[in-house]
Amino acid sequence: MTNNNLLISNIVEGILEKKGKEILVLDLKKIGHAFCDNFIICHADSNTQVSAIADSIEKKVKEGLNIKVHHREGVSNSIWVLLDYNDVLVHIFQTEFREYYKLESLWGDAQITKIEESYNF
Repeated sequence: MTNNNLLISNIVEGILEKKGKEILVLDLKKIGHAFCDNFIICHADSNTQVSAIADSIEKKVKEGLNIKVHHREGVSNSIWVLLDYNDVLVHIFQTEFREYYKLESLWGDAQITKIEESYNF
């Protein structure tokens, strides 16, 4: 398993632990203008849950891979939190904001993998 795949697995595990919804992994490697290799997108029903998912991801990645998040945005209001792991960007939305921004549709050329709740690590 590559380093990015290990990172993605740890991120997804952190999301699932806090019941994040509709997890998508977008592979952007074949898109010439992409600034990272992968996006991971999910949503939650409240700002409390968005914040809990972000914290869970950071904890899993730190414990599992000894990697700290490079940069975080949006944690003060937890409407849309971005966690930057350089080659992998994680977007955690409140449900209504994910529906409004439709971020995954902006990257229609990406290979998109939907993660089921029964995802095996």
